[in-house]
Amino acid sequence: HVQLVESGGGSVQAGGSLRLSCAASGYTYSSYCMGWFRQAPGKEREGVAAIDSDGNPSYADSVKGRFTISKDNALNTLYLDMNSLEPEDAGMYYCAAGGTTYCSRGDCRCSVKVPDYGDWGRGTQVTVS
Repeated sequence: HVQLVESGGGSVQAGGSLRLSCAASGYTYSSYCMGWFRQAPGKEREGVAAIDSDGNPSYADSVKGRFTISKDNALNTLYLDMNSLEPEDAGMYYCAAGGTTYCSRGDCRCSVKVPDYGDWGRGTQVTVS
């Protein structure tokens, strides 16, 4: 049974920073893509960032240069460092696992598409004012 538990959400002012964490258990943590997704009220869930077993990241265009995804295999924990937060970044942030990898011309990256992930946490709320 896979369990993903997010933490670290909160309320910050625009321009501020937050670090989200996702503790994974019951899962072959290091073998597959893991990612962060978010959902604002009234909007569809969207991909934010993903990372493969080797630590190679993928990012949505909207967060490139501001967010950093990383993981600690020893702690089975996934992180998302969010800087220069904007009101548009607000929403429920979800951790997901079991993602798909896509390759183009030998460059393989984890998907940041919602349908490509099968296991989900319950989310942590981020508010930006």
